[in-house]
Order: sequence, then structure tokens, then C-alpha cells
Amino acid sequence: MIFHHRSTDAFFRNPTGALPAGALVCLRVEAEGYGKPDKIELRVWDGEEHRFPMRELGARAGRRYYEAQIAVSQTPCLYWYRFEAEVDGKRLVLGAPDDGYGCGEGVMGSENSFQITVYDPEYKTPDWMHDGVMYQIMVDRFYRAEGTQALFHARDGQDVVLHEDWYEKPLLNIRENGDNFANDFFGGTLEGVRQKLPYLKELGVSVLYLNPIFQARTNHKYDTGDYMRIDPMFGDEEAFRRLTADARAMGIRVILDGVFSHVGDDSVYFNRRGTHGEHVGAYRDPDSPYRKWFTFKHWPDDYECWWGFKTLPNVNEMDEDYRRHILNGADAVVKHWVRQGGSGWRLDVADELPMPFLRELRREVKSASTQAAVLGEVWEDASHKVAYGEVRSYVLGDTLDSVMNYPLRDALIDFLLARRGAASVARELTSLQENYPKPFLYSLMNLMGSHDRPRILNVLCGNDGNDRPREERAALHLTQEERMLGSLREGLMLRLIVSMPGMPCVYYADEAGAEGCADPYCRATYPWGREDGNMLALYRRLLALRRDHDALRGGACRIFAPCEDVLGVVRFVRGGVDALGRPARDGVAVTLVNRSAQPVSVYLTPDDLLGETDFVLDSGEEVHDRAGAVSVSLPGLRGVTLLSKRVEELRFV
Repeated sequence: MIFHHRSTDAFFRNPTGALPAGALVCLRVEAEGYGKPDKIELRVWDGEEHRFPMRELGARAGRRYYEAQIAVSQTPCLYWYRFEAEVDGKRLVLGAPDDGYGCGEGVMGSENSFQITVYDPEYKTPDWMHDGVMYQIMVDRFYRAEGTQALFHARDGQDVVLHEDWYEKPLLNIRENGDNFANDFFGGTLEGVRQKLPYLKELGVSVLYLNPIFQARTNHKYDTGDYMRIDPMFGDEEAFRRLTADARAMGIRVILDGVFSHVGDDSVYFNRRGTHGEHVGAYRDPDSPYRKWFTFKHWPDDYECWWGFKTLPNVNEMDEDYRRHILNGADAVVKHWVRQGGSGWRLDVADELPMPFLRELRREVKSASTQAAVLGEVWEDASHKVAYGEVRSYVLGDTLDSVMNYPLRDALIDFLLARRGAASVARELTSLQENYPKPFLYSLMNLMGSHDRPRILNVLCGNDGNDRPREERAALHLTQEERMLGSLREGLMLRLIVSMPGMPCVYYADEAGAEGCADPYCRATYPWGREDGNMLALYRRLLALRRDHDALRGGACRIFAPCEDVLGVVRFVRGGVDALGRPARDGVAVTLVNRSAQPVSVYLTPDDLLGETDFVLDSGEEVHDRAGAVSVSLPGLRGVTLLSKRVEELRFV
């Protein structure tokens, strides 16, 4: 006898997806074969094992159906289930596939369990995240504002390199631990960002994510020197307030990068280099008030540091004084900068922070503003991330609002580079939707490029420079053919990104056609006056497409694979409300992307189109159905988005 269960099918699991604590769920199995099971049970694990007998629903066409209706845990957790039966004295098990996703088509003999994410019913994420378009900026590399030249030269005489030529490449300066010393600067400032707000507004941006802006030795600022001081090369607290106020007036919020797992060795808290005097900091003074922040194996030279980099001493996040300074003091860091105009935090290496620290951080940030965001850097499925030997779930409503969506980024890159087929990618992305609560899913930071990876143009043309020694990567320039191929694929990836739930995120200058290998070359300046006009126009058009259609922002989502070379995304609103329960215009948007160089015809059934028959392509061409079905011709390396025609017409009434 063979049993069947599909966790993504509402017949077998209703409702599908994540559930609020205490919710009811109906789970069914289909039995194929002769005879009847002697016993069939639903086996559940929520920290303890529970077993529920399944009742027979009836038979049809030689198949029998069984169900159990249960209430999930009253406490937020990961809820696991599988099916166990006895047939003719033999034990049969139906469990989840052995791929780590926790959902999908059941597998006979698998002892793995299907996952239900059970989250806090009061879990809410900021409204502005659900419709947001994010833009990531490294301040030193974005725009050197006029009138800031004196500030730019403030570090003359120190161990820094100041680029007079804005268009020079960043320097690679390998020193301690094989790390880049990152001591070259171009002079971008917070005032420069403020002056470019009209450009960002025109692009369609509603959220700015700034890489660290606090006082630090390096250009990237991930070696925090003082959490309460803006780096003088970027400006001061007044410049930050002015930026956030002007941005908010234009409908743009600003979130900051919080680096709370380590500080810089040159910080006022550690002071390894003696910058702050001989009796300041834990390295210089064994009686320093900051001594407990750090773990010394042998004071002062042997201490715990981040990934072995002596320039980045680890902090003891659960130290009472550290938490008072960062989290719960009257003017603690995470609250102070929200009160000065920030709209929340992106947390560096969030999965390396203790869970109690994250819970307290969330409470304190929300106490400063209920609409402040807490976004984490987690590179895997954030519902069941394994870190330091334990499963950590960041989606239950007690830690993060959402995360950087690296699984989406990596899956789309693999698809476009033909490393994986569309069906495999669709399955992984569907699993994320199953495992993430809607408030979390619709707040994801859907990135393409970042400061931690080669430029997306390089990645997608297949020449990211990672096969070269770091010292040789500065000389890498893409050929005309590579740029053309990379640009076509970047357009396809952007189309998919704007079609997915969550916030599309643009890494500064990607929209201008920037190229570059990994750090430091992916951190070059924005090429003002030298932009790729075609790429910039494409970004503006596709971001506007998302802005103008409720279905693309808040609609429910289905991901499918018409063939191995075509990935499809269907977004839809029905009944006047979107997936988050907000008022929205009914409509359907279907995105199709052909990664191959050959044309492909895709046949969309009435079920694919949710019964809609009149569509228009985002290029303006009408699409006509036959008996409710639509055939779409996709040229090689092209994508389209079909939009409900009646919704398109409503926009112009």
C-alpha cells in the first residue's frame, strides 16, 4: 500500500502555510492499493510527541482517504508531523522529502517530518515594508556632496588614502589576517545621500538601507568605533536628522546597519591601537568598564574575535552593561537612532546573536516606534536555521520582522545560469512561502546584489573573478559580449524579483550597470554621469510596474515551472483584499522568464490564469485567449508580465 500527501495542496493540508498559534488544521492522506490499514495515525512533534488517530473519509476509484483535524500548539514553535500506519502487521511511514525544505510531496519510508510554522497571532511587521522598494547604500561610495571637501580632508596625516578621482577603483590593501585593511576613502557623505533623494524617489525607492555610518577606522564601518557617534567623514547627528526628515517628507524611510556581535579593535571600547589614549578601553586598561564586554584568554593579546580577525574583537552580547548600552538603557543605541529619525535596523550576522538578545532587541526597538523594522542577515531558510548545533527559528514573532532573502537570490542565479531547472527552483521558493508567516514573507529583503558579493552583472555573465587571485581582480573588465549577456540576465532577475512577495532591493549602482569583482571592487563608487542608460530605464520601468499593481505588491503568490527553462510567478488579488487582508484591486499578474537562448511557447490554462481571460503584456500588447487559455511566445533570454486587462483599464479611468 502506498500513501500520498502534498503539504502545498489545500486538499491534503488546509489551511496551507504557516499558522497562528492554536489554529485548526485538517491533514489528509490518500491510500492507494488493496485492503485497508489496520491503523493509521498522525504523528506530531512540538517538543513532545503526540499521536492522533485518522478517520476514514471514504473511497473513490480504488483509493481511500483519511483525515485528522487538530489544533496546533498554543505556543509559537515549529510543529512537525508525519503519517504512520500498520498494514498486515507491517509498519509503513509517509514523511517529508529528504531535502531540508519540510514540505512538498510525501515520500514512503521517510522518517522526516513535514513542517508547520506556528507563530504568535499578534505578530505584525511594519506596514511600509510590505509595499517597499529598498535601496542599499555604502555612504562613502554613493555621492560626494559639494561643499564637503573640508570634511573629506579631515583625516589628512592619518593612515588613510583619499581618492581625489571619484571614478578610481577601490584599493586592495591586505594586512592583518589576510583581510583588506579598507583604509581608502572617496568622500561620500550623508549630505550627499540627501542631495540625491530626488533621484532615488524617481527610481521608485521607498526604503534606504545604509551600511554602517558610525565612527570607525575603515571605509565599510563594520568595525564600530563608537555606536553613539556618526563618523565625521560622513557628517554628524544633525546631518542624519536632516537626511531622515527630508527622506520621510518624500515617502522614504531610512534603516541603519547594526553590528552588535563585535566591535573594532580601534574602538573606544577596546582601543588596541591606542587611538583614544593609554588608559581607555579593555585592551589598554584591565580595569576598564568595558573589560566584561570581551573574552580574554590571556589579557591583552589573546582574545576572542570575529572569524579569527584580530581587528574585530567579539563582544559578550549577554553582558548586562553591554545590553544596557545597546538595548535597554534610557538612551540605548537601538532606541536613540530610531528617535533621531531612523526607521529601524538591519542586523549584521543576526544568526550569530543569542536568541535572548534578539528578543530583547526587538522589544526595545518597538518601544521606540511600533513602525520600526528589525531585519536580519540570515543566509538560509530563517524558519529552521541551524546555528551552533541548534535549530533557530526567526519567524515566530519574537525576534525578527524579516530577513535578507539570500535563498531567493541564490536560486534565481542558479536558474539563470542553468545550474538548476525551473522545477527545482519553484519547489524551493514555494517551500519558503510555506514556512514563512505572511507578515514575514511580505517583508523580505529581496536582494540581487550586495556589498558581500561580486556585482550582479559579473555574476550573471559568468565572470565574477572568483577564479583569479584577489590581486588580479582590479584589472578585470567585462567584454562587450559579457556585458550584453549579463545585462539581459539581470533584467530577467529583476523582473522575477519585483514579482515576488517582499521588498525588491537594489544595491547602489547596479541600476547604473556597475561591474566589479568581490570586495573591494563591488564597493566602487556610483558612476554619476557614466550610467548605463538602458539599464537605468529598465529598473525604473519594472519598479514602477510593481508600484502600480496591487497584485504585484500584496497579492497571493504561486510559483510554477512550465518547463525547465521557464520560471513563472502568478500574483493575484481576489475579493477586494490582498494576502495581508488589506483593501486591494482584484487582478492577476503572471510573470514568465525564459532563461534559454531559444524561443519558447508557454501555454497557460484557465487554472493558471485564475479564470481571467483578457490580459495585456507590460509592453502594452494585448493577449487574446482561446477557450480561456492563453499561449505566450517568449523569445530567448526574455521575460514578460501579463496583467489583467480590466485592471489595467481601471488605472486610467
